[in-house]
Amino acid sequence: MAAMTLLQARALTRHFGGLKAVDQVDFTLEQGSIHALIGPNGAGKTTFVSLLCGRVPVQSGTITFDGQDITALPAHARVARGIAYTFQITSIFANLPVYDNVALAIQRRGSSALRADTMAALARTGLDGRADQIAGTLAYGHQRLLEIAMGLALDPKLLILDEPTQGLANSEIDAFNSLVRAVTPKTTVLLIEHNMDVVMDLADTITVLNFGEVLATGTPAEIRANPAVQTAYLGG
Repeated sequence: MAAMTLLQARALTRHFGGLKAVDQVDFTLEQGSIHALIGPNGAGKTTFVSLLCGRVPVQSGTITFDGQDITALPAHARVARGIAYTFQITSIFANLPVYDNVALAIQRRGSSALRADTMAALARTGLDGRADQIAGTLAYGHQRLLEIAMGLALDPKLLILDEPTQGLANSEIDAFNSLVRAVTPKTTVLLIEHNMDVVMDLADTITVLNFGEVLATGTPAEIRANPAVQTAYLGG
């Protein structure tokens, strides 16, 4: 059965003055897959996903999602279409309980089973025992997991995770890997990650950005064996 395309970017470009943060990038995301985006610091990864989710306006090029052109849509409209983005820096409501953080996301999608759905999202990330804790008092790694729970609570078609394992202990990384595998193929995952063990373990496809351009796209084995990727990023 042929893979279905969920998201496609064509000639996507965003420059900041003389800096070509994203330059003529073509990118295809297959429905139900785990697709990793990697590259050196400053390669344009966060700008690229900010273009996809509408946090940064596109300078030129097009983005289609689920068969519709979303290039000009604002971020909130893309969320409504089914794109959830967790940030490189946590964006929780620090003064609210863990439960309320997730419940707000559940309410946003109009669920009629608020408590059950909220607790289910917390359970998926191992935070159900911390539902009453004030979010800002969580350890950093648990705050990252809470942010993922908030993203999952939206029941998105696409979940974009920006450096999700940053601050997680090894045992928490194992749980994170299991979580990501469990949400696919119902939810497609775009993973921006520096931990190459996580990338190689989880990803079906990897795209490497370098200086705002696509250096390579392929399976983990193909990327690991690519001489240009070894030179630019993997240190081979």
